[in-house]
Amino acid sequence: MGEARLGDAERLAAYDSFAQDVRAELATTKERMAELAAAGKVKTATYRQLFAARVTLKEIDGRLAERGL
Repeated sequence: MGEARLGDAERLAAYDSFAQDVRAELATTKERMAELAAAGKVKTATYRQLFAARVTLKEIDGRLAERGL
């Protein structure tokens, strides 16, 4: 199966959309972590999964920001 090639404008729009999605997911993850922390549930598996996701999302966000996205 061949890949459809996007033009420059479409590629930039796709990257911008990706950056927005990453930042929205990061914000949601931080909010959920804060809720769990407030409930004293920082040792739960869910909190630890969210912590790992936050680290990954922050890394992606940082790389996007370095490139002006």
